[in-house]
Amino acid sequence: MKKIWTQCIKELAQIQRERLTVALVFLLPLITLLIYGFAIRLQLKAIPLIVQDFDQSLLSRTYIERLFATDQFKATPLDRGQWSVYPTLDSRIADPAQAIDRGIAKVALVIPPDFSRRLKSGKIATFQALIDGTDVNNARVIENTIRATTDFFLKSIGLQPNSSQITAEIRLWFNPGRQESLYIVTGAYGLILWVYPALFAALSMTREKEQGTIIQAYASSLSAPELLLGKGLAYLFVGVAQTVSIALLGSLIFGLRLAVEPTSLIIGTLLFLMTSVFFGLFFGVGSNTQSEATQKVLSIGYLAALLLSGLIYPLSNIPFPLSLISNLIPVRYYIELTRDAFVRGTGWSGVWFVHLALILLGLLFFFGACKKLGQMQLPD
Repeated sequence: MKKIWTQCIKELAQIQRERLTVALVFLLPLITLLIYGFAIRLQLKAIPLIVQDFDQSLLSRTYIERLFATDQFKATPLDRGQWSVYPTLDSRIADPAQAIDRGIAKVALVIPPDFSRRLKSGKIATFQALIDGTDVNNARVIENTIRATTDFFLKSIGLQPNSSQITAEIRLWFNPGRQESLYIVTGAYGLILWVYPALFAALSMTREKEQGTIIQAYASSLSAPELLLGKGLAYLFVGVAQTVSIALLGSLIFGLRLAVEPTSLIIGTLLFLMTSVFFGLFFGVGSNTQSEATQKVLSIGYLAALLLSGLIYPLSNIPFPLSLISNLIPVRYYIELTRDAFVRGTGWSGVWFVHLALILLGLLFFFGACKKLGQMQLPD
C-alpha cells in the first residue's frame, strides 16, 4: 500500500509541475459541458416555413396564424416581393418545391383558392404541405405538428366536435417543465468523466515511455498492479476534481438539483472514474507515443460513448449486433445513474445494477492493463 501511495504522490507532483496540464484538466471538461449543454437541442424550434396562400381569406389567415402560434415555425421569404407569410397571387411566384430543393425552407404550405369556400360549405378542403424529409425524425415531428394544429383549428371554428368518448389526460412525469438540460447535461456528465480522466491517464503512461522514466519502474520493486494502482489513484483524484467542477457549473448555469439522496451517485461516480482511468491506462500501456494513445482513447472511447451509450438517442434504437457492444460501454450505465439522481430519483432500488456493471468493467480494464504491462517484463 505504501508503494501505491508513493507512486500516487509522485504522479500528482508531476501533474502539478505542468501548468498547461492543470489548466486543461479543468478547462476541457467545463468547455465541453457548455458546448453540449447549449448546442444540443432535441426540440425543434424556428423551422423555416413558407406559405403560398391563394385563398387570401380570413379562414386561411387564421389557420396560418395557428401554425406560427405553435412557436415551432418561422416565416421565411424566398425572394423580396414574391414570398411572404401572406403573399398575394403573383405569376412570378416559383414552385414551392424549389424552396425545399434549395434548402431555403423545411416546410412549404400551398393553400388553394377554394379553401375557405369548401370549409364553409361543409366539404373537404385540402391543402398541400411539402416537408423536407432529409432528417426523418424531424420530418415526422413537423408532420405531427401540422396534423395537431389542423385538428385544433377545425375545433376552434366548430367544424370538428370538441368532445370525444376517449380523452387522454397526459402528465409528464419527472420533468413536467420539459427542461432539455435534465436530459442532455446529465448525459454529458458521463461523456466528460469518461473521456478526460482516461485521456490524461493514457498520456501519463505513454509520457513515461517517451521520456524513458518507465525504466525506473522496471528497475524498482514495483509490480505491475502497484504501478497501475498508484497512477490510477492519482488520476482518480484528478477525476474527482473534474467532477466537482462540472457539477458546480451544471448547478449554477443549468439549474440541476439532486432528486434523491446522493449516496448511490457518489459511490457510482467513484467506480466510474476508476473504470475510466483503467480504460486510459489500458491503452496507455499498449501505446508508444502520446499521439497514438490520444487517437485510441478518442476514437474508441469517445465515439463508442457518444453513439452507443444512450446519450442522445434511446438504447432501444441501437440495431443488432451493436446493441450487444453497448453493454460493454461503461458510460451507458453511468448515464443511467446520473439521470436517475437528477431526474427520476428512484435511488438504490432502481440503479443497483449500475454499480455492479462498473465494478466488472473496471476489473476487466485493470487486469487487461496488468497483463500488457507484465508482458513488458515488469517484475510481478
